[in-house]
Amino acid sequence: MQAQKAEVVVVTGASAGVGRAIVQAFARRGAHIGLLARGHEGLEGAKKDVERMGGKALVLPTDVANAEQVEAAASKVEETFGPIDVWINVAMASVFSPAKEMKPEEYKRVTEVTYLGQVYGTLAALHRMLPRDQGRIIQVGSALSYRGIPLQSAYCGAKHAIQGFTESVRAELIHDKSNVKITMVQLPAVNTPQFSWVKSRLPRKAQPVPPIYQPEVIADAVTWVTDHYRRQLFIGLSTVIVIQGNKLAPGYGDRYLGKTGFNSQQTSQREDPDRPNNLWAPVDEDRDHGAHGAFDAQARDRSLQLWADTHRGLLALGGAALASLVGVALFGKNR
Repeated sequence: MQAQKAEVVVVTGASAGVGRAIVQAFARRGAHIGLLARGHEGLEGAKKDVERMGGKALVLPTDVANAEQVEAAASKVEETFGPIDVWINVAMASVFSPAKEMKPEEYKRVTEVTYLGQVYGTLAALHRMLPRDQGRIIQVGSALSYRGIPLQSAYCGAKHAIQGFTESVRAELIHDKSNVKITMVQLPAVNTPQFSWVKSRLPRKAQPVPPIYQPEVIADAVTWVTDHYRRQLFIGLSTVIVIQGNKLAPGYGDRYLGKTGFNSQQTSQREDPDRPNNLWAPVDEDRDHGAHGAFDAQARDRSLQLWADTHRGLLALGGAALASLVGVALFGKNR
């Protein structure tokens, strides 16, 4: 009996946070994984995770804002492991700052990493998947792909751009009757190291807006959607409320966030204005930060909304069974 071929997966932003958790989830499946990020120690830590969990890893130091580096990394993955089955775009950068204090070069850099990084990754994947007429591309988005919030105008703008880009590509794939599929997963607030290394002009330390989820919740959703195609998957009830609520009452969202959005993104601790940030250079070059940030105590390790969304058949079956029981009870009562 022929052994089943291992999945070949590429993850950008693989060294820390959500990307690191996704790497770990695919490693448990025995995948062969191309690890794209900038920081040496973070990448080496991710590689050790993969090998310890039963997969194989290829470390590829890459700045996703450089299209040539992304294309070269994709070629190296296929030379080493064979055809890429799944490409997951995770890499991001942000600046916590009022727009009036932002610099043009900061907007440019955040856009190049967060938006163009996903564009370049998608193009590298399509160049290889389209001729074979198979493959999965997964874009890691956010509730902020639909609803901008204060103090993160560069990041929100980039996430909105990814949403529009992905919808265009999806429509083209449908037109071409391609079996290559593209999915966008929309995230809630997640406990990752980015809040300790993102560039910030805030007086107090940055934090994700509660409710906060562990990165493993996102990783499990990504592996699920790899096996069960959805055009889009919302993760966390807060994501559903933000996206759907913004469709109904965007003006209310503006006013609410204008009043609450500054404090909700900061802890009570003072920020060090001189600490290192990762906008221009990696912070995990000499130290592996792993998947989790500083908010383990507040973070949730499961989402009931996500479970329900990914078990629709089971819920429908349970609903039908309950309806049958009610019907039998009423029938017996009325006899």
